[in-house]
Amino acid sequence: DVQLQASGGGLVQAGGSLRLSCAASGFTFDDYVIGWFRQAPGKERQGVSCMPAGAGDAYYGDSVKGRFTISRDNAKNTVYLQMNNLKPEDTATYFCARGGWGNQFCTDMDSWGNGTLVTVSS
Repeated sequence: DVQLQASGGGLVQAGGSLRLSCAASGFTFDDYVIGWFRQAPGKERQGVSCMPAGAGDAYYGDSVKGRFTISRDNAKNTVYLQMNNLKPEDTATYFCARGGWGNQFCTDMDSWGNGTLVTVSS
């Protein structure tokens, strides 16, 4: 079965850093795009970052551009999200998801993992 396990969330102070991991199994990892999403209570789901399966630049949402970095380790079947200079508005549950090869902006995802909670205190 397809599995996408997010981990690494926790409580951090504003200005701090945190690294999230998305461990994948049950499919050919390097054939798919992997994206990070987040959702805060009472708010709509927001796209955070998207890592293409092949050639192409990673995508970042405007609110995190310059602060977050996505990376992919195909040998470990894992995608990471390095989050720096965290702000209280980054507080949310973060999810990773899988999409098809040509889905360069993670707008059509077919499998979702469980979330990990990130809380940023002021």
